[in-house]
Parts: sequence; structure tokens; C-alpha cells
Amino acid sequence: MNTATGTIDRPLTHDPKKQAPMKPSTSEPTGSAIPDFTTTGATASRQNRTREMQLMQEALARAHMHEYLHQAEQQRQAVRVAKARRMQRRAERASMRARRALAMAVMQ
Repeated sequence: MNTATGTIDRPLTHDPKKQAPMKPSTSEPTGSAIPDFTTTGATASRQNRTREMQLMQEALARAHMHEYLHQAEQQRQAVRVAKARRMQRRAERASMRARRALAMAVMQ
């Protein structure tokens, strides 16, 4: 196990409960800093998301999915139109060949 302590930029762990407590500085006079406070209120407020916030996230996800489905349908429609145009050109060429063949047969 690594016994080296972490730095501010690269702590050993990101869990504040597992980090070493801060030691008081010797250069500061005792009692100059503000007293310790608990962050339970902040954690509780982060965890206690309102229903409206959750519904906003769901609505955003639903809107994204709707947009993705709409784009996919547009792409499918564009592919169908391109395929229909190719088939139409092929049919027109076949029709022209048939007319030419008929004309050649009539002229002989």
C-alpha cells in the first residue's frame, strides 16, 4: 500500500472523510480563523433535489430523444426519395431501350 501523502492538486482520495484533517498553522495566532462548521446542510440540499428539477431533466432527455427520432426519420425519408429517383431513372432507360427495340423491329 502506498503510504505517501497526497498533494492539494492530486489528493490520495477525493472522499473528504478519508482525507487527513488540516493541521493548524504555527504562523497564525490561535483563534484567528473562523470556527469549524459542518457541511451537512449543503450535502442534504444537494441530495434533496426537488421534483421539478428531476422533471426538468426528464423533459430535456425526452426532447433530445424526440429530436434524434425526428432526424432519423428525415434521413430514412431522404434515402427513400433517392432510391425512388434511381429506380425511376432506371425505368425510364428501360422504357427508352424498349422503344428503340420496337422501332428497329418495325423498320426492318
